[in-house]
Amino acid sequence: MSEGVSSQMVEFKADGGTAPGYLSRPDGDAPGVVVIQEWWGLNDHIKDVADRFAAAGFAALAPDLYRGQVAKEPDEARKLAMALEFPKALVDTQGAVDYLLAQPFVQPKKVGVVGFCMGGRLAGQVAVHGRNIGAVVAFYGVPELSDEDAAKISAPLLMIYGENDQGFPPDLIARNVNKLKQAGKVYDSRIYLGAPHAFFNDTRPHIYQKLAAEDAWQETLKWFRQYLA
Repeated sequence: MSEGVSSQMVEFKADGGTAPGYLSRPDGDAPGVVVIQEWWGLNDHIKDVADRFAAAGFAALAPDLYRGQVAKEPDEARKLAMALEFPKALVDTQGAVDYLLAQPFVQPKKVGVVGFCMGGRLAGQVAVHGRNIGAVVAFYGVPELSDEDAAKISAPLLMIYGENDQGFPPDLIARNVNKLKQAGKVYDSRIYLGAPHAFFNDTRPHIYQKLAAEDAWQETLKWFRQYLA
């Protein structure tokens, strides 16, 4: 972990109870970012991403949507993801946003949301349904938006995709972009040539794309610095 960054597990209010999360932040004041996990769970990779945000000057909170469960194999991850109730996951995510906004070290009082894979889909839903969201970055996750969903989006939305991600074909991306444009929203999209789904995950060497991941990271930081700082 970088010098000047501290981390700890915290509890925040969610769905009538509490939810756990991994908080990583710099020593001083910082805008907030909620980091939503992939279908694997709150694993070391997602904690490392939160640490990277902290090193870059953000207070990052990664909610543990699976309540302590972490998958190692795709079949296990698929079962956990299928069992996850998205409305409750959205409540968890909103709880994480509200927690950060209530912290004295979150200055200015702005919080962004970023998600990867399953978390990217959740981030897209947060852009539609979330409250007090400063900006959203969704890595390979925003499914087809309805006209109604596009109209509801209030936060600047950056969508990041890999060209070879078969779950998000070019025509779907184009339709989403067109709907956001027609609705007059603040948005941008990036499609990384030759990159597969989950290309950002540097713990999976067979799909990690270093150049694409590094560029996507810089674009993410630029987006959050523009709309949160």
